[in-house]
Amino acid sequence: MPAGVSFSRYIRFVVTSMVTMLAGAQIVHTYYKPLEHLDKEIEEEFQRRKNASGLQ
Repeated sequence: MPAGVSFSRYIRFVVTSMVTMLAGAQIVHTYYKPLEHLDKEIEEEFQRRKNASGLQ
């Protein structure tokens, strides 16, 4: 294991890091709701690209 750390301590660190990362991602999605308007934004981008390619 890295830097002479025991296997149990290494696994505990990895599990703790993973839980913290997943909890942080869940908090972001709960409070900021980044995917709420995704369908609308994708449709607007398709229309923008369609209009831009039609002008050329």
